[in-house]
Amino acid sequence: MAAGRVLPPRVPRHGVDTSLAIVNIVLLLIFFFLATGSLMNSPNFGVALAETSELPIDLLPQPILILEAGGYALNGEAIEPDALAAALIDDPVLHVLVDRDAPATALLELMAREDLFATEIRLVTLHLSNVGGGEGG
Repeated sequence: MAAGRVLPPRVPRHGVDTSLAIVNIVLLLIFFFLATGSLMNSPNFGVALAETSELPIDLLPQPILILEAGGYALNGEAIEPDALAAALIDDPVLHVLVDRDAPATALLELMAREDLFATEIRLVTLHLSNVGGGEGG
């Protein structure tokens, strides 16, 4: 008797509605591009070049290598580039102050030297307000 029973027709299921999630993602992307576009177009980005001035050498960290257009000066005394590694044999850290007029290749060549591989190189910068008699603003 139960063999002739007919099943009711299948009710079609509705799929998950993803339109709200897509709208949220699109709005987030719009906000992201608006925010980054306003940051990239701001006039505050720029490069401020380093300023150096005559300073007493005893106020700077030691040992300090001053890279000038004319050559090297270690702790205020001129030194040949080949003698630098021997002069720093007891110092694991070398502080470097680069003159504004020195070529950038001088610093790159110093950092690439194999005889200074075990020496930590720290760049010394001067804040203009700490320098007496400096120009600028």
